[in-house]
Amino acid sequence: MDKTSDNKLVIAISSRALFDLDASHKVYEEQGLQAYSDYQVVHEDEPLEPGEAFPLVQKMLRLNEMLGGEAQVEVVLLSRNSADTGLRVFNSIEHFGLPISRAAFCGGDSPWRYIRAFGCQLFLSNEAEDVRHALDCGVAAATLVSSRGGSSDTGQLRFAFDGDAVLFSDEAERIYKTEGLEAFTASEQAAAHTPLGGGPFKPFLAALHRLQQAFPPSEAPIRTALVTARSAPAHARVIRTLRAWNIRIDESIFLGGLNKTEFLRAYQADVFFDDQQTHCASAGPHVATGHVPHGVANA
Repeated sequence: MDKTSDNKLVIAISSRALFDLDASHKVYEEQGLQAYSDYQVVHEDEPLEPGEAFPLVQKMLRLNEMLGGEAQVEVVLLSRNSADTGLRVFNSIEHFGLPISRAAFCGGDSPWRYIRAFGCQLFLSNEAEDVRHALDCGVAAATLVSSRGGSSDTGQLRFAFDGDAVLFSDEAERIYKTEGLEAFTASEQAAAHTPLGGGPFKPFLAALHRLQQAFPPSEAPIRTALVTARSAPAHARVIRTLRAWNIRIDESIFLGGLNKTEFLRAYQADVFFDDQQTHCASAGPHVATGHVPHGVANA
């Protein structure tokens, strides 16, 4: 049966992001591959505990119930496990009733090469190297670095994004890093009417925007927020860039260098994406956080 993923929002997720595989991974690190394989086979009928991305995946798949008709959100499992050791993962998916049917078990190799073939717009993993490969392929990707995976109390699925090097290119951030704040501010004022280039998460934000358009703004089950260290007057270029892209973002928070964590908690983010390790480390204990290893801050 040939079914394509055209016009769907397709998210790829690693097995270690979806489920807590710490115990079995410790067996692998301490005793080797054969011991790991034996461990997984012996325990394959024991459901794994949810991992840090589990609440996010659960909420995303529930969107199909609200959207009605043919499923418009799909989650694909990409795993370094073999099909044999991965049986426990699929048994756990069945245990929790997650409608996930597509997967690639790569027998120890990196699964990033299948991201494009599945038509994925986002890849979440605990393996930074796999995430970098996905970004190189032009797919939005993040390394999950949070110490908890939580879900907001709202019925909405709430995404929060940093701006430069995530939604936007790092062209402005490069000036800030090399020439300082004063030069950055002057450059952004001079280019206030010139849209920024797109960053790695622009296509994913556009895909979310398409889903939002199926609902009146007040009833959309998805909410998006830009949470940026920028402040006035550097805000104007950002606003005009989103306008030029014809993409609606629900909330824009210009912090002027303030810590982002309390604002993310107030917004009740389900997940936050940022290119700066320091911001991710601060947010990680409170919000599911994905580090985007892209741009000048990660050179």
